[in-house]
Amino acid sequence: MHKQTVRYLVGGIFALVIAMGIGRFSYTVILPYMQDTFAFSRATAGFLATSNYLGYLVGALVAGRLQMVNKRIPFLQISLVISIMVTAMMGFTDAIFAWYILRFISGVMSALIFVIAASLVLDQLARNGQSHVSGLFYSGVGIGIALSAVIVSPIHAIFDWNGTWIALALFSVILLVFIILFIKPITPQHTQQKPGQTKSSQKVPPKAWMKWLIIAYSLEGLGYIVTGTFIVSIAEESTSFHGDASYVWFVVGIAAIPSCIVCSKLAQRYGYVRTLLISMLFQGLGIVLPAFATNTMTLYISAFIFGATFMGITTVATTLARQILPVNSHQILGYLTAGYALGQMLGPSLAGTLANYTNSYQYALLGATAVVVVGAFCLISGLNYEKEKVGELDAISE
Repeated sequence: MHKQTVRYLVGGIFALVIAMGIGRFSYTVILPYMQDTFAFSRATAGFLATSNYLGYLVGALVAGRLQMVNKRIPFLQISLVISIMVTAMMGFTDAIFAWYILRFISGVMSALIFVIAASLVLDQLARNGQSHVSGLFYSGVGIGIALSAVIVSPIHAIFDWNGTWIALALFSVILLVFIILFIKPITPQHTQQKPGQTKSSQKVPPKAWMKWLIIAYSLEGLGYIVTGTFIVSIAEESTSFHGDASYVWFVVGIAAIPSCIVCSKLAQRYGYVRTLLISMLFQGLGIVLPAFATNTMTLYISAFIFGATFMGITTVATTLARQILPVNSHQILGYLTAGYALGQMLGPSLAGTLANYTNSYQYALLGATAVVVVGAFCLISGLNYEKEKVGELDAISE
């Protein structure tokens, strides 16, 4: 692999750690500490998450419409700086209204960073015939989740909930320095493709089928985020769970790290639609388990299945979308992410309100499972296009 490609890959991973692992998902593991301090309800916790995902939706829509030719790197750097600033500012106020605003801004930046970084890294991998290692890039989310799960608890023990936000922001600044050093404009000699690098082609559905992928991915966003927001709180509230609830989130992160690579390999071998459908059904199993039991083993298994699927699904879905519509990749990724963001914006509020009303997460988890399973069924028609043995990924950058 070319040195510049490796730099882009590492820089992209660090960008996802900042935007997704810390800016977006660290809320899940800090949430129980904030609830202990301020005693706000499950519904409020859900609305705070929804504020972040509303921002994510706005960011995804903006990313899909921005004309970023030759400007993606500056956009990425500015978005990262703002993301780090709002993460730090969470620790400087205890006003819930201010948290709503900060989580919204954080969501906007997370989406911009995700879409722009994915566009930059996937295009660079495609230029060098390395699209098959795209799973390495998406592993940045799992790495970020695992890191936040490991460091949040000891930081909280020393600096409380507000110092935790500030410490995570300072850690992000270190990563930002490397991103600036690693992701730079590509010089002409680095854009040359070797003969035969992109000649093989993956058999994929036609453009008209994209609507089913967007619907399925949107339903995935609506369903998965219930576990993604509340699994630590479920462990924290369970009388049959023994141990540190943050370890549940650590299991999610550890399982997510290799999942992107594994799912990418499976998709190349067995087909992208087929892999996506099976992954969503498997995820449904992970989501529903705590609806029936919240003991230590059940929650760890649920966390593992959830971690092993949610970023793998994102990897396969975004790669498939880019294969179907390879031109202007940041635009199609933006629109696909917008559907996902719309689903996950609604999920926490609906689930939090339902959990508050029933005094249990059981019905919210059952509903989330049903949504993900319906999303999987929306993909069935795409299997008709994968009857033949699939070949190597065709991700020509244009």
